Amino acid sequence: RCKNLSVSFWNSYWMLPSDVCGMNCFWEAAFRYPYMKTRSSEKMHLAVVACGERLEETVTMLRSAIIFSIKPLQFHIFAEDQLHESFKDILDDFPCEGKVNYTLYPITFPTESAAEWKKLFKPCASQRLFLPLILKNVDSLLYVDTDILFLRPVDDIWSFLGKFNATQIAAMAPEHEEPRIGWYNRFARHPYYGVTGINSGVMLMNMTRIRRKYFKNDMTSVRLQWGEILMPLLKKYKLNITWGDQDLLNIMFFHNPESLYVFPCQWNYRPDHCIYGSNCREAEEEGIFILHGNRGVYHDDKQPTFRAVYEAIKNYSFGDDLVHSLLQPLELELRKTMHTYCGKVHKVFIKQLSKSIRDLHARRSKGT
Repeated sequence: RCKNLSVSFWNSYWMLPSDVCGMNCFWEAAFRYPYMKTRSSEKMHLAVVACGERLEETVTMLRSAIIFSIKPLQFHIFAEDQLHESFKDILDDFPCEGKVNYTLYPITFPTESAAEWKKLFKPCASQRLFLPLILKNVDSLLYVDTDILFLRPVDDIWSFLGKFNATQIAAMAPEHEEPRIGWYNRFARHPYYGVTGINSGVMLMNMTRIRRKYFKNDMTSVRLQWGEILMPLLKKYKLNITWGDQDLLNIMFFHNPESLYVFPCQWNYRPDHCIYGSNCREAEEEGIFILHGNRGVYHDDKQPTFRAVYEAIKNYSFGDDLVHSLLQPLELELRKTMHTYCGKVHKVFIKQLSKSIRDLHARRSKGT
């Protein structure tokens, strides 16, 4: 079973009242917390932030990560307090075969500006900006939104860390492949990365490099570190940003483009890649590697192709035969979606998943 690590330290030390502890104490707590000392080469660290009614969606994402991954996983789950017991009950019953640990954290922001950060875009969304400062002893981290599904091992996107050059500190995918339907290039009132901006729903970080870097910016000629730049950016652009923390990341990497590694759209495949016609060439060739069901498409009937994949993974029981219990039922459901634009390219939703299942069977047959 998954091992539940203690969260009592966080509840007693991290959440301090604003009249006692201000910004300095926030960073002091972040840098003093004696967290994991496991090297990133030994475990893959995955973080998610869950608020409101995102429990089921988050658990389904974690299930998808567990199914195919090879190296051990360490989950960092940031969640509202009322969700902690539910997460414990569910994750402690996962038959993880010793390959998964998890830690639960409360949602926390710098005390003197907590209200401002919490209302930015969606409740809790901007928590991801503070992960390099909270998880100080974690070298590298994969952050994902709750509406992510892994269709191949986490190991494969984790391997991009080894492809970073000397200046790169993070990896994300473009917001759009087709500028004619791009949001940033048509509507943004702030700087953004590249031609169409970047999407932060899947964000791979070398957090050691992030903590050490001094960032160029348009607020001062002095370069600022990660913990110094966030609040000034928010103050300058809060009336001009629509997508909250993702917009702030776009601004940061606009001024520091050498720091970003851009991975292809199949690693962050969203409805925009097919609802107006297929525009992710890499997915057409090799299939979808990571599915991102933003806009709530897992839970309504607007994009049944996305919902079919979500339901298949949510309903899969660990230990069941993946072909008969997941792949074949999903193929039948996907054929029912061919009246939609995404359904017309439904094979891209199953192509990589089929390969991941074959690879998993091959590893098991070899006893690895």
